[in-house]
Amino acid sequence: MGRISAHIRIDNPREPTKVIECDTLVDTGSAYLILPTDWKDRLGELKVYGEVECETATQQRIKAKVYGPIELQIEGFRTINAEVLFLDIHPVDGHYEPLLGYIPLEQSNAVVDVLGHRLVHIDKVDLK
Repeated sequence: MGRISAHIRIDNPREPTKVIECDTLVDTGSAYLILPTDWKDRLGELKVYGEVECETATQQRIKAKVYGPIELQIEGFRTINAEVLFLDIHPVDGHYEPLLGYIPLEQSNAVVDVLGHRLVHIDKVDLK
C-alpha cells in the first residue's frame, strides 16, 4: 500500500494556547490518534475518559488511557472533536511518528486512496 502521511493540528478547547501541529502516519489498522507520551504536557489538562486494552504490531498487549476532548484538524478536512491515546513511543533519529487511526479518519470524512497514496474526501457519509 505504501506510506501515507497527513499533517494535523490538535487543539485543547479548554486551553486554547495548547496546540500541537505535526505529521502523522496514516494507520488504518489503528483505531485512535496515537501521540507520544512525551507530548502530553504540550496539550495541557485533558480529561481521562477511561482505559482500553491495546494490541501493538508486535502483538504485545498494553493498557492505555483515552484522553479528550481535543479538536483535530487533518489538513484539508473538517475539524472534529476527538480522543487521543498517549503511548511510550521511541523516537528514531530524534523524530516521533504519531499514528492517525481509522476513527478520526472516518469522522473527518477522509478515506485512503491506495493508488494515489493520499487521503481524499468521501462524497457521502454511510449511515447504513
